[in-house]
Amino acid sequence: MTKDWSSRALDIESFKVMDLLKRARELEAAGCDVVHMEVGEPDFPTAAPVAAAAREAIDRGLTQYTPAAGVPELRQAIAGFYRQRYGLDIAPERIIVTAGASAALLMVFALLADAGQQFMMADPGYPCNRQFLRLVEARGQLVPVDADSNFQLTPRLVAEHWRPATAGVLLASPANPTGSVLHEAELRALAQSVRAQGGRLVVDELYHGLTYGMDAPTVLQVDPQAFVINSFSKYFGMTGWRLGWIVAPEDAIPHLERLAQNLYISPTTVSQYAALAAFEPEALEIFEARRRAFGERRDLLLKGLRALGFGVPVAPEGAFYIYADVSALTDNAFDFCWDLLERDHLAVTPGLDFGRHRCNEFVRFSYTTSLERIELGLERLRRRLKAS
Repeated sequence: MTKDWSSRALDIESFKVMDLLKRARELEAAGCDVVHMEVGEPDFPTAAPVAAAAREAIDRGLTQYTPAAGVPELRQAIAGFYRQRYGLDIAPERIIVTAGASAALLMVFALLADAGQQFMMADPGYPCNRQFLRLVEARGQLVPVDADSNFQLTPRLVAEHWRPATAGVLLASPANPTGSVLHEAELRALAQSVRAQGGRLVVDELYHGLTYGMDAPTVLQVDPQAFVINSFSKYFGMTGWRLGWIVAPEDAIPHLERLAQNLYISPTTVSQYAALAAFEPEALEIFEARRRAFGERRDLLLKGLRALGFGVPVAPEGAFYIYADVSALTDNAFDFCWDLLERDHLAVTPGLDFGRHRCNEFVRFSYTTSLERIELGLERLRRRLKAS
């Protein structure tokens, strides 16, 4: 008897937040007013300078394949952004433009992890990372973290959990789902710890620019040999344009370029020319104004959740999420989220999406909606808890 599907495909878990979003859309189609606090997508439209650049690219006929590593102009613009924001001189040749950060993560894991190897990462963390590793016959090595380590790995945890099969460490700063940030001294100590073990360091910096009261340092300030993953989706608000980038050591670039050629040929052409406008002063002013708006939303939601009895031991410094402890309110966070959606038309994400450690005690709230909608969401929570 033949097997229908590969064990690899069968091992891939569902992305719970997308299941919730699908059901939320069904409820909306039936006439329900759903407050969306589940998906990590900014609610702001594409910035006007970016949209105008896309239209211009189409009018100019810039719609054919580009080099697999991206158009040279965009690689240079990203290098200029590192010079402006971090004071770093990154050679444009070290930058690979990718078809979203998802493609970037898949490529980097394909480059650094052989079959049977593991990449260490924090639990909780972004759920697709371990699925990318499974696709290349490697595994995510989940290390439980809590508020006492700011929901981040530490040098002690790296040393304690390192195994012969460990190929490297994936960090995220700011992190999804917790919004925690690694500061320069912490990044330096972690880079030294990984180097001492002979491993590779990869840092997800997708939420850089979305920090509040501070700016997150890039790992490249303390470890030029680290691999950095970034995206135009979050700070730049270009989710559907599917565009990201990798900054990699020079000797890794030819290998990454070959992977890009084979996996997706080239990044989306119109998106690349649109993204050039994201670095213009007019666009950066828009993004900074949106950062301030996210900060106001964070403050409102954080205060409201704590007042309702949700535990938030560490205020998030970045991204646009609050990872809240609901153990005082329910003994089943997964059912709690689905009940909120079905009965109260409020969509939030269960901790099960982000790992295994205490996953039934936490939910993630995304503040990618207006202050008015956050107030409405808090009111629906208040009614639900009062009725329980």
